[in-house]
Amino acid sequence: MDWQVSQSDREVSAEIIECCRRGDRAAFHALYQAYKDKVYSISLYFFHGDDAAASDATQQVFLKLITGIRRFRGDSEFSTWLYRMVVNTCLDGAKAGKRREPLANSARLARIAAPASAEADLARAEVAGRVQAALSSLPPKLRLPVLLRYFEDLSYGEMAEALNCSMGTVASRLHKGHRLLAEKLMKLRGAATGR
Repeated sequence: MDWQVSQSDREVSAEIIECCRRGDRAAFHALYQAYKDKVYSISLYFFHGDDAAASDATQQVFLKLITGIRRFRGDSEFSTWLYRMVVNTCLDGAKAGKRREPLANSARLARIAAPASAEADLARAEVAGRVQAALSSLPPKLRLPVLLRYFEDLSYGEMAEALNCSMGTVASRLHKGHRLLAEKLMKLRGAATGR
């Protein structure tokens, strides 16, 4: 069967997940297509823009998914279960010392936006670089809630489940993350303007 997953669908169907449990390769491919960009995006920001580390983490997540999909009980949304796997993989990668130095070149982020001119391109690249540097410098426990909230648009309940903590802890970590980001961005802005 040829599975199609609409990009506007937030969740894959229960039928696709059930077919994955039975080893249907086309269903696994549909699942991969539906979530690969989200998994990679979280991993890329977690690992400071390091493409190799993000790619490794993404591969590990989908290998774990293929071998562990039978453990998904359906108590929560599939995406929440998958995000928990992404969080654990990123944290394991950081603990194992696989973390690399943040990349100084943020041109990759600037290419994502379509600039109107070379000047606009440079300005976007500088802003993207500052945001990436500030976000990457947050401790993992504060960085992950920010990524899940603002890059993946998860609710507090979904984030609590993915991070294996209470909604109060999520709110506290987001608050601390916001405060630290604001401080870091002000310092970076001051450094960029010479103040």
